[in-house]
Amino acid sequence: MLEHDPAPFPEQDGLNIAALTGLFRNTTNSYKFVFFLALLELLKRHQFDPERPYPYTEITIEMLSAVWFAHTFFKLSFGAQDTITQKLDALGLDFTASESLSTREQSALRRAIANSDLKSALRLMDFVPYRLQIPFLEPQLRDIDKGAWMTFERAMPAIVNSHFQTVRPLYHYDSDNWKECTAIHWHPDWVRYLEQHQGIIHGWACWHWLAYMQRRNPNTPGLPNKLFPPSKRESVNKQSRYWREILNAAGDKPLTCIYTGEPLSPKHFALDHYLPWSFVVHDQLWNLIPAPPAVNASKSNHIPSGDHLRDLVDLQYDGLQIARRIFSPREFDRFTEDYIADLHLPSTETLLNYGELFNAYARTVEPLVTLATNQGFTSGWAYGSDDH
Repeated sequence: MLEHDPAPFPEQDGLNIAALTGLFRNTTNSYKFVFFLALLELLKRHQFDPERPYPYTEITIEMLSAVWFAHTFFKLSFGAQDTITQKLDALGLDFTASESLSTREQSALRRAIANSDLKSALRLMDFVPYRLQIPFLEPQLRDIDKGAWMTFERAMPAIVNSHFQTVRPLYHYDSDNWKECTAIHWHPDWVRYLEQHQGIIHGWACWHWLAYMQRRNPNTPGLPNKLFPPSKRESVNKQSRYWREILNAAGDKPLTCIYTGEPLSPKHFALDHYLPWSFVVHDQLWNLIPAPPAVNASKSNHIPSGDHLRDLVDLQYDGLQIARRIFSPREFDRFTEDYIADLHLPSTETLLNYGELFNAYARTVEPLVTLATNQGFTSGWAYGSDDH
């Protein structure tokens, strides 16, 4: 868990920096984090232009695209009361993307969202553009009941607009009438400040969103890597070499695929993540096994049937025995350090003991399978099954 707040922002004459740092106080849903991050992204995309309006529709599209990866690809929980993922699901998007969600794919995702019926999703704009600015107007809101939902929101546009030049909140609205608000207009001083300090402010907002998501996904592995798409997947050349040399050294008794039983070829295999990469978000060898390419493609991001756990341990154990024989002690230690760390084994000797290895896998994998299944990953996969 995260334990401390990042350093405060640089001071700026005339701007209420303390209010900025208080944006996420008393936050019970993801909306403020996603809304603010969407605003930062739109400012950056439009070269920090303070003159143009930022329409609610544009902000909504950016918010939905910002959570698509974490929700659709990694199936993270946003909280029981949070509706942003429900609004995203309701769009019924026919959209797929790679695990790195390239810039081109991100643009395509925004277009797909923009071409959907956004009537329900736009309800996000009923409150978050107004709630976010409370820290800037505490004295002016002293007599307003902030707990009176809709009554408070209806009062905010006129209050903010009337104090915009003196109090200088982040932005004002294009109407004093809540029903007629369709866009925000940034205060130019804040735009300059956000542009100057965009790195630290973006990192701070991400830090707070991560802390929020950790509370709602406490046991999810690799959570920091699941909120935003990686720029690219890391190479698995080292892992491929490990298994290729093991398969070559197996000789007349070839190792076999745990899903089909067919012999594994050192010249033609794929690396399969036993627990899907989209759940664990890593390429550690303890979770990687060779499989025929067609089998790996069929498995996709499904979770294997529990019957395959012993098969997994059998293959890993055989591979480790061969690896101990063919690699130098230094290379072997380098290849197996993640086994020992992630499976919580005390030594190399226990790693090479079948009973210890099986128990370590059972303790590690079975709870993760339960968690992944609860998050929506399909479990019980078997090659050739009619269900998949």
